[in-house]
Amino acid sequence: MKLWDKGFSTAEKIDHFTVGNDRAWDLVLAKYDVIASQAHAKMLGEVGMLTQAEAKDLIQGLEEIQESITAGKFTIEDDFEDMHSKIEYILIQKLGDTGKKIHMARSRNDQVLVATHLYLRNELEEIKSQSKQLFDLLMNLADKHKDTLLPGYTHLQIAMPSSFGLWFSAYAESLIDDLHFVNAAYKIVNQNPLGSAAGYGSSFPINRTSTTNSLNFESLKYNVVAAQMSRGKAEKSTGFALASIAGTLSRMSMDICLYLSQNFDFISFPDEMTTGSSIMPHKKNPDVFELVRAKCNKIQAVPNQLIMMTTNLPSGYHRDYQLVKEVIVPTIQELKSCLDMMNYTLKDIKVNDNITDDKKYDYLFSVDTLNELVNNGMPFRDAYKKMGMEIQNGTFKPLRDIKHTHEGSIGNLCLDEIKAKMNQL
Repeated sequence: MKLWDKGFSTAEKIDHFTVGNDRAWDLVLAKYDVIASQAHAKMLGEVGMLTQAEAKDLIQGLEEIQESITAGKFTIEDDFEDMHSKIEYILIQKLGDTGKKIHMARSRNDQVLVATHLYLRNELEEIKSQSKQLFDLLMNLADKHKDTLLPGYTHLQIAMPSSFGLWFSAYAESLIDDLHFVNAAYKIVNQNPLGSAAGYGSSFPINRTSTTNSLNFESLKYNVVAAQMSRGKAEKSTGFALASIAGTLSRMSMDICLYLSQNFDFISFPDEMTTGSSIMPHKKNPDVFELVRAKCNKIQAVPNQLIMMTTNLPSGYHRDYQLVKEVIVPTIQELKSCLDMMNYTLKDIKVNDNITDDKKYDYLFSVDTLNELVNNGMPFRDAYKKMGMEIQNGTFKPLRDIKHTHEGSIGNLCLDEIKAKMNQL
């Protein structure tokens, strides 16, 4: 069954190419199409295009379909082009002519638009919740290990003293920046495109404010052409948000892989969170974090994929948009799994104490030793040269009793202020 069926069929080869994997992705979106269809049926009853009995029957029939989706029993067989055609077929089987009326005053274009907006809105809420959970975990770890020093690096060379408190809270505060992108994407998808039909509105006397309220959208996407042009734009906005979070997770995973190696030996995890080698019995590999790194690096390419799919398309609908589903849906699933894995593993991270006591980290304290000379009256440039000569001659003696007091430093992490920033989101 095809919603556009006019009594003839396309060649099987054409049908296979144009449908592609759309049925698989539609199984993810189907529950949102049902929710939107219920709001649409309710509105049709309100404006008199359906009788109250017809509207009630359609809403009830859609509720039964929703139950089958929730139970995992809903399928889209090859006889059906997509979720819309299968849902309408079920309604016709249940309700006869009443079922045939569900498509009045809408098009597949605004059907998939509103289902996508509802889906993205829900997924962004879940991603935001998972990110907040990770933020809270990192902040707790930062507070717990705020006094444990950690070597800081620039150019992968020993640089200056850091701390686990600084390291954990750095990634926590980075998540705040990421969630600004999530909020921006949420703002874009939280607009109702339903009623734009094929992209140019409808001559039926529909009430778009009614469906906006029923679906709890913040706003209506008023201009029907603008509503149609949000196809692809909503996914791109979401893609940028996902890529931002992925960048933070990937970078932290890289740190973890380094810090777990025997050459660094800064942290450890329980044995059950690492993997082994088929021939080297000593190996405890950070496969989880290597995969998070790779998956998140892949996610960071998603905005470019979506841009290339939708670049230079004129206004109006084009079949190109179908392919954005197969990019954005698995990307969302992938990022959620990475967030879940970070939350699962980091709660059991073990931080090693007294790392910087090792003599190989003496040069970490060169800047603080230099600064002490300056505080005692020596001009900075003279102190810098003196320190350089001592290091060159092997006579450098580090001052390990460091005092950092400014906001955001080792001695003043500003954890409460960082939490307040998150709460504002």
